[in-house]
Amino acid sequence: MKSIVSTAKAPAAIGPYSQAVQAGGLVITSGQLPIDPATGAFPEGIQAQTRQSLTNVKAILEEAGAGMDSVIKTTVFLKDMNDFGAMNEVYASFFTEGSFPARSAVEVARLPKDALVEIEVIAAL
Repeated sequence: MKSIVSTAKAPAAIGPYSQAVQAGGLVITSGQLPIDPATGAFPEGIQAQTRQSLTNVKAILEEAGAGMDSVIKTTVFLKDMNDFGAMNEVYASFFTEGSFPARSAVEVARLPKDALVEIEVIAAL
């Protein structure tokens, strides 16, 4: 059985998808753009956008009863792989040293709304 996870503390879905789905002891988020849910705007720069994307992920996980330490896998989509180092600095601050989740990071041609980064996660409850 699955249940839909939704919170006003993260941006609403901009298409026919859910912020996250909870099923079988897992929470699987949709890709989170760096949209500030209060303003609907993106912050400037890769580090601020990474922080906002992960803040959105964190809010969704908390709504599901999980947290960042529950994350077992992340996928990071970057507009420019040259931003990898700057993204990585912020990314590391959201997780506990020594128990980082598995991760894939890929450069993509374009992200929705021309974001610099989009991040999705899988977490265990």
